[in-house]
Amino acid sequence: MQVTLPLPSTRRAHSAPPAVADSAPASKELCLDSEALLRGNKSVSIAHNGAIYRLQATKLGKLILTK
Repeated sequence: MQVTLPLPSTRRAHSAPPAVADSAPASKELCLDSEALLRGNKSVSIAHNGAIYRLQATKLGKLILTK
């Protein structure tokens, strides 16, 4: 089952995993953990500029983004 997730807001939910890695340098670039995006699923759908993309985790731990 694929899930379409909105981009995270600046507010953090209490039960959500941390979106920014603790070891990341302080910058304006957002760094999301892949586990926060996938939420235990093999793939998720991402809506961007009217198109749907699929982010998939492989058995080797790689990520594939397809349109």
